[in-house]
Amino acid sequence: MLAGAAAPFHCELDDEDAVRELLPQVISHFGQVDAVVNNASTFEHDSVASFSFAALEKHMRSNTGAAIVLAQALHAHVLARQATGTLAEQTGRFAVINLLDQKLWNPNPDFFSYTLSKAALEAANTMLAIALAPQVRVVGVAPGLTLTSHMLSDEKFEALHKLSPLGRSSSPLDVVATVKFALENSSITGTTLLVDGGQHLMKFERDFSLM
Repeated sequence: MLAGAAAPFHCELDDEDAVRELLPQVISHFGQVDAVVNNASTFEHDSVASFSFAALEKHMRSNTGAAIVLAQALHAHVLARQATGTLAEQTGRFAVINLLDQKLWNPNPDFFSYTLSKAALEAANTMLAIALAPQVRVVGVAPGLTLTSHMLSDEKFEALHKLSPLGRSSSPLDVVATVKFALENSSITGTTLLVDGGQHLMKFERDFSLM
């Protein structure tokens, strides 16, 4: 694999068969994979009043199940490389990074199914870190308010972004730097790095998009 090489791949993350086919496709193209960053997720609003099995299943399939299957696939790939003797022992080299949310440490009842799916993934971090060691590390990264959405005006986003002990939440560059640190630090596994300007230390009664 050439440094800086990139290629697009498409996968419906709520389709288990498609998720199981994704990493083999990437491996076939590049020859090997050393890490997986689970960033994409479903983020649809529901509440306790509007909760349904269907909403929960939709979020759990794409936000939790897909991340676990991809971690499983990376572990199998590393084991296969070790079995063929093409991989020298390098403890800590391979990693799964799961993007979480500061909401887990500062809960409110908005986006109910989304939050449950991320809470399940945070719990899976611990179990995966134990189950996939020593071949693969598993680390969570939990940003605060980072990007705006159609639900926020630019002015509202700027005001909410400042609501933290440090006077600013996370930027995309902050999140990228934290993911890079987690990938490169071979002694980190089974924990989550919060990168949110301290927003998880403040109590918010509503989700940012509904404040």
